Amino acid sequence: MIVLAAIPSLSVIAVTARAAAAGFRQGAWVTLGIVAGDTVFIVLAISGLQWLAAVLGDGFVWLKYLGGAYLLWLGFRLWRAEPAVDAQAAGGAGAAASSFMSGLLLTLADQKAILFYLGFFPAFVDLGALTRADALAVVIIAAVAVGGVKLAYAAAAGRAGAVIGPRLGRMLNRVAGGLLLVVGVYLMLKA
Repeated sequence: MIVLAAIPSLSVIAVTARAAAAGFRQGAWVTLGIVAGDTVFIVLAISGLQWLAAVLGDGFVWLKYLGGAYLLWLGFRLWRAEPAVDAQAAGGAGAAASSFMSGLLLTLADQKAILFYLGFFPAFVDLGALTRADALAVVIIAAVAVGGVKLAYAAAAGRAGAVIGPRLGRMLNRVAGGLLLVVGVYLMLKA
């Protein structure tokens, strides 16, 4: 799981873009959203996919559109944003909720995550034989593996963003915003 989490992906782009633009804390909030999304998929895989298919039907398509639209909105805001003078100024409660939701929606709309947790994961883990303690262990392992790697990315990007001056910060905001816009469009086109 650590290797899979370390491979550059949409979630790595989201974490690093947010951390570079607004500091480590915001990257950590995105990471927490990603881990929450992974936990949702683990619970769904363990509790049964037939129930999910019956309840959501085409809901995954709408979830992808919602996630893509949210990333477009975040990318547009980041593109237009002036660089934060200090990371604390960019880290209010609204920013934390926004960062968390971007990580959560990105994960819930990510086809790679869906394929892994609802396709490959059941092939490697006998879901019918899991006890509650086993299920909790799986969630903890996923949270530590995925969260640890994403936090390392957030720390590196947060440091890089902190040493960059306002002029380069504005350019970094534009690059990060552009990446989020591309990721948002990609998610919507794949839906």
